[in-house]
Amino acid sequence: MEKILDIVEAIANEKGLQSEAVKEAIKTAFVQTAKRLIDPDFAYEAIIDDATKKIIVVRTITVVSDDDERLEDEHLAKEVIAITEAKQEYDDQIELGDQLQQEYDLEEYGRTAAANLNRELEYHIQRLIEDELYNKYKSKIGQLVSGRVTRVDTTNATYIEVDEVKAVLPFKSRIKGEEFFVGDMLRAVVRRVHMDKEYGIYIELSRTSPKFLEALLSLEVPEIQEGSVAIENSARIPGQRAKVALTSLHPQVDAVGATVGVKGVRINAVSQELNNESIDCIEYTNILELFVSRAMSPAIISSVEIEKDEQGTATKAIITLPSDQKSKAIGKSGINVRLASMLCGVEIELSETDGGEESLQEEQKESVDALEALFN
Repeated sequence: MEKILDIVEAIANEKGLQSEAVKEAIKTAFVQTAKRLIDPDFAYEAIIDDATKKIIVVRTITVVSDDDERLEDEHLAKEVIAITEAKQEYDDQIELGDQLQQEYDLEEYGRTAAANLNRELEYHIQRLIEDELYNKYKSKIGQLVSGRVTRVDTTNATYIEVDEVKAVLPFKSRIKGEEFFVGDMLRAVVRRVHMDKEYGIYIELSRTSPKFLEALLSLEVPEIQEGSVAIENSARIPGQRAKVALTSLHPQVDAVGATVGVKGVRINAVSQELNNESIDCIEYTNILELFVSRAMSPAIISSVEIEKDEQGTATKAIITLPSDQKSKAIGKSGINVRLASMLCGVEIELSETDGGEESLQEEQKESVDALEALFN
């Protein structure tokens, strides 16, 4: 029990914990040990003596009158003492309401106390470490982490060692077609952090979240890191296609051009990490009609009409477009219109205009006439 403060400092330095938090954990361990060995109903308090660097366990007893009702209660009687008895056992100068402290030395309980104290210390220090890790990774939700694969179980859940903890990437959070093996380096974003009483801290990762795409772009594009380009929103169908809305916060920076990079080198690097996912970069605007029109790229839109609810919130965008642009607007398996809807936050309804095929025929006729004129 001697030099307990030295033990506190050693634990704090080794585990990277606050010394005050370690002190409180050790006090709790001593109190719980006393409850196990002496009486679980006693009100104990652990006090650290800075001078001797020892910790003592005391029981606080309140002095009450001889006819106090609490003396008759089986549980409350352990927290109080009649004034007559207190004067006989402690001091005849004691008055009503005084609080007496009875000190207990756990060393007197031998190996049983040592074994119990060891278990309690281990438990409370471990809980303290887990709480620190929980708070640390709770603040990292949506942020990029990396680690080495340590195991892949029968459900294809991938376990990764991230710094001082182990995290899991469930099969549902993997991009379609990806396969990982023990020893592989893997990057993902923190999706969820949960504290389980039985198994401890649980960190779930994701590679399918739009936040993963945003984190990779921030890592690859210096303008996003510096803050001259901002990601307003993003939408993904993992492994297939994604759309990212970007805005420039600097008049001399082209948000889309900076993100794509020279000859697409930046956006291609991100695409390769996402299993060759196709990424569309769109310039953001707060004019919803224009934003929806840009989000529907590569389709050419004739007009956009926004419907609003009673509160004035936009709920639907009705898009008018030539019939020959419909397939581009919808995309393969409806992927383009779905992503545009997710990116803009409104339901999108397509409405064709007449004359799309006629216009195409007129253009073809003009081309033929021009060729005939050239050769005649």
